[in-house]
Amino acid sequence: MEWLNSKQIKVQPPKRPKKLTGTRLAAIFGLNKWTTPFAVWCEITKTYQEPFEDTIYTKAGKAIEPKQIAFMKKSYYMTDTKTPTDIYGADYFNKTYGDFFKSDPIFGGMWDAIRVNKNGDVYSVLEFKTTKRAEDWQGEIPEYYALQAALYAYLLGVDSVVMICSFLEESDYAAPEKFVPSAKNTITVPFKLSERYPNFEKDYILPARQWWADFVETGISPCYDEKADAEILKVLRTNNLNPDTDINGIIAEAEALQAKIDAAEAEMKADTDRLKILTEQIKEHAMSQFRDGDTKVTISGSTYVWQLAKTESTEIDKTALKADGLLDKYSKPKIGYRLTKNSIKKENK
Repeated sequence: MEWLNSKQIKVQPPKRPKKLTGTRLAAIFGLNKWTTPFAVWCEITKTYQEPFEDTIYTKAGKAIEPKQIAFMKKSYYMTDTKTPTDIYGADYFNKTYGDFFKSDPIFGGMWDAIRVNKNGDVYSVLEFKTTKRAEDWQGEIPEYYALQAALYAYLLGVDSVVMICSFLEESDYAAPEKFVPSAKNTITVPFKLSERYPNFEKDYILPARQWWADFVETGISPCYDEKADAEILKVLRTNNLNPDTDINGIIAEAEALQAKIDAAEAEMKADTDRLKILTEQIKEHAMSQFRDGDTKVTISGSTYVWQLAKTESTEIDKTALKADGLLDKYSKPKIGYRLTKNSIKKENK
């Protein structure tokens, strides 16, 4: 990884980058308040991605989504609704590797549900959400969710989208299996792709493809934000030095710690030297106690148990090998790196 400047980094473009899914599309346009274009680029290029951990929110979503689908089938007569399991089977995630759009090299992801006509053709996309923030849905669908569903509708070639959102209380997150969708806690918001986004391809698809060409194919990141991307940058800077902005700070910290250690070692030098002498005397005494067949000798003190164990190892006789002309034949160069530090002596002027 290379730090190009104070705002961008560069990596070797991966042979198989992750795709631009519905959850990532809004973020590259700066429309997702939970993530940034830089964070999405890190995921797609596999530069960095936070390990996925289920939370009370993701667990609730997984538990409640089947209930929402059943609610839509019964209350809105959407009996023609199909789930990923209906289309791909019970193990659909592993079968599809989390991508229902294999033919598109850039866009991908998984829709929640679809509606099909008698001929089996898809004519609508259903996207399910759960939230405790009902205020985010007052009067309008959050844009980053609408774009997610819109992308899947576009990729499927359909115009109809239905957003379904259930509003949860804190108690529902503790026991999501008890939640029952109803007209009081669940809303449906349909829209037409052609009406909400009349220029969807021009406004989002083509710019997204250009974003991909500019950043994913080149390996050069979009500009990062020191505050919004702080956690990612912390990890990247720990594992990959930026000579222009990071090394001076690292050296300063290392020198401060070394000075602290030097001072402590200087203060303890007399005790350390005396301990070496005493340890050697204990070792000599223990060696004198060995008898035939012994493998170890133990001497108990008031705080420590001092134990001397006999060890055996095989050593190569380099002198004999050299005499037989075999040492050079079976030797090969070994390259290593050793970092040393020397005090900078300040000359009196």
